[in-house]
Amino acid sequence: MDILELKREHSQHIEKIEEIRGSLDLEGKENKVKELEKETLKDGFWNDKRESEKLIKEMNALKEIIGEYRSIEKLSDEVSVLLEFVEMGEDEFLEELETKHRGLDKVIGAFDVKLLLDGEFDANNAIVTIHSGAGGTEACDWADMLYRMYSRWCNNRGYKITELDFMPGEMVGIKSITILVEGMRAYGYLKNEKGIHRLVRISPFDANKKRHTSFASVDVMPEVDETTDIEINTGDLKIDTYRASGAGGQHVNTTDSAVRITHLPSGVVVTCQRERSQLQNRETAMKLLRSKLLELEMKKREEELKKIQGEQSDIGWGSQIRSYVFQPYTLVKDHRTLVESGNIKAVMDGDIDDFINGHLRWLKR
Repeated sequence: MDILELKREHSQHIEKIEEIRGSLDLEGKENKVKELEKETLKDGFWNDKRESEKLIKEMNALKEIIGEYRSIEKLSDEVSVLLEFVEMGEDEFLEELETKHRGLDKVIGAFDVKLLLDGEFDANNAIVTIHSGAGGTEACDWADMLYRMYSRWCNNRGYKITELDFMPGEMVGIKSITILVEGMRAYGYLKNEKGIHRLVRISPFDANKKRHTSFASVDVMPEVDETTDIEINTGDLKIDTYRASGAGGQHVNTTDSAVRITHLPSGVVVTCQRERSQLQNRETAMKLLRSKLLELEMKKREEELKKIQGEQSDIGWGSQIRSYVFQPYTLVKDHRTLVESGNIKAVMDGDIDDFINGHLRWLKR
């Protein structure tokens, strides 16, 4: 890289870092952390578990933001020093300078996007459900491909995936799968993946090699716990147990460990067959139910807001958000933001940050 171009880009980085600092109110956040730390030292802090956990969660989130910003400042200072060395003719530092410069560019971009995740539940874990659409074998295979794509993305970010419920396709693939994605801001990043994903390709299951179009729906909810204001009356629940299906060991065929809970007032049904223990599956299913009821409440608020604003839009299950075309050309295109990529292999291997970040920025424009 030309040293003058590198110097110009670094000046832009410094300006961006200062801009971020201003929007962060860094001093205010650091003072808030000190206040919260004092609260944790008070007698009886843990008496109210709900409030204490809420406070700890807020404090940790603030510390994370402050720590990341300080790391960016430090890296920027290192680049400035290396830049001075190279300008003085010490070319042995050029390779390190270029490496750290690229790293700084990447972390500034990622941090800038992270600051967009300021929703009430954006810091939470995510519950992701993938359903195959109409189309039999082809659609089930497509649902499986999407599951692999999200799994790769999660692994790249260091997020943990736990399978909560699974229904295999009759021949191949997945009819439906529900997973828990654990990691800071998992819901914030994944929430806009909700919608219909469309596949166009020559089907490997078609002997005539014809082009097929398949669909799968992705649903994303925040994982919530007892600290969330969602009231559930046990008298409104119908709880069934049944024999689990799919992979999972001998217990699948010998015990009624799977649990299905129906919330009678809303008609919401959740299932879990993850554990051998019926009790553990019941606890997980209750978490799923709480998240689902929260999602319904959030959707209700969103619809009311749209009425107030006079907007008309389809927020239902059938809104297609993205197309993945394998033939006659290769293209992945988000229909909301128009972000696209011709490298479909990379996308299916989990490289979807451009789509996720693009939509977050699009929402805040």
